[in-house]
Amino acid sequence: MLWLHLRCGSSEELNHSVKRMARRNVLITGCSSGIGLALAVKMAKDEQKRFKVFATMRNLAKKEPLEEAAGHRLGKTLEIKQLDVCDEQSIKTCVNSIPDRRIDVLGKYRINDCKFMFMDVFACCCLPFCAVSNAGMGLIGPIECQSIEEMKTVMDTNFFGLVRLLKEILPDMKRRKSGHIVIISSVMGIQGILFNDVYAASKFAVEGFCESLAIQALKFKLQLSLIEPGPVVTEFERKVFEDGMKMDLSAADKETAEMFTNIYLKNYKQIFQSLGQSAEDVAEHTVKIILAENPPFRHQTNTLYTPMTTLKYADPNGDLPIDIFYKMVFQHDKIFSASLNFIKLLRWRSRKSFDLGKPSQ
Repeated sequence: MLWLHLRCGSSEELNHSVKRMARRNVLITGCSSGIGLALAVKMAKDEQKRFKVFATMRNLAKKEPLEEAAGHRLGKTLEIKQLDVCDEQSIKTCVNSIPDRRIDVLGKYRINDCKFMFMDVFACCCLPFCAVSNAGMGLIGPIECQSIEEMKTVMDTNFFGLVRLLKEILPDMKRRKSGHIVIISSVMGIQGILFNDVYAASKFAVEGFCESLAIQALKFKLQLSLIEPGPVVTEFERKVFEDGMKMDLSAADKETAEMFTNIYLKNYKQIFQSLGQSAEDVAEHTVKIILAENPPFRHQTNTLYTPMTTLKYADPNGDLPIDIFYKMVFQHDKIFSASLNFIKLLRWRSRKSFDLGKPSQ
């Protein structure tokens, strides 16, 4: 009956019907700013109109920047909804509000106004069903100056936020035996960085969780991909730096406090200027992963950072990356600084695009 109806219509009607049938529902959380906002807008403005975006955020009072960025797509290929990944009922209510609970892409980006920040994006699709998760909350500084409650909050957001979302959407994916879960992780899920101890731990948890889940997912014909950005230049990072500058270091010894202030914070801006990507760049990588015919399990968005993470795989004992980072920070700091400036120059010659094969339709 559907075939006969389309045959009777014009070619324009046929093309319109096919496009509607192929459109993927995209649920993105934390879209008030940063990667979540960039991803929501990019997918909503897709020229082929392949996505219907349900952009969510914990606090709808912060929706104005998204509304402005979406422009005429608002109410057409993009709708704004409320969702808090730390609240199971909020997740269920939002997912239930989607027609047939059919989600094609889910993303989350959240910012809190305390000394640590939230950055989360999750996405999920069903033609094929796909879930994208970019969950993250930053917490920097000496662990002596961080409370256990703050550390628990990082884990609750970065790791359990992802788990809550997947507990809600994974059963639908399994039932359909079709889907692609895309998690925006971090290079710090592969390699720890000085004074990012708790944040790195949360990202290691995400990566281990996904490696285990990927095996089960294959049995249900589901795919799973980890997108691993390095430094990303957003309002999130600016706030993390500002809060680090104001951090109470009285609980740390003098040497550790000076190390954090005079080494870590001193080089923070230079690292982001040299290696940092924009939220829009990460969003572009994410969309290409979603559309790839054979998406990889891991994809690093910043080729300039890849040599650093490669050290982890070069030595099974794990001594090589630790030794190199130690010498780079404490013994060859001038060379390190000069290298960052050199990398900054190389960025002009780096390729922005990448090839993941033929996109899926």
